[in-house]
Amino acid sequence: MKIRIKGNSLRYRLTRTDTFRLAEEGHLREAVDFGSKQLFYALQVVDDEQLSATFKDDTITVYIPAKLLQEFSDTDKVGFEGIHGNLHLLVEKDFTCLDNVAEDQSDNYPNPLAAKKK
Repeated sequence: MKIRIKGNSLRYRLTRTDTFRLAEEGHLREAVDFGSKQLFYALQVVDDEQLSATFKDDTITVYIPAKLLQEFSDTDKVGFEGIHGNLHLLVEKDFTCLDNVAEDQSDNYPNPLAAKKK
């Protein structure tokens, strides 16, 4: 799971395993270690209608409606987004890059544009 923060926008990108675990367990959480302190970021499945988010106890949590997650994991839907107050939220599948990169992408979703690039 990756997180990207820009201004008032949060974007989470999920690998295939992340999506499976989130659907099975109902939550995901990872950490960034700054030495004396950690920043946690999480996704939590909830029975709600819209995406929402909180930041407390050094943890950014995005709450995903179960209905959205089911559609996300069972179809070709790329992602979903919402607005929570002034915060723009986006959760999407992490596709393999079209260019060669050093990071391991074996668990990423196949990029739908890869066939067009050949």
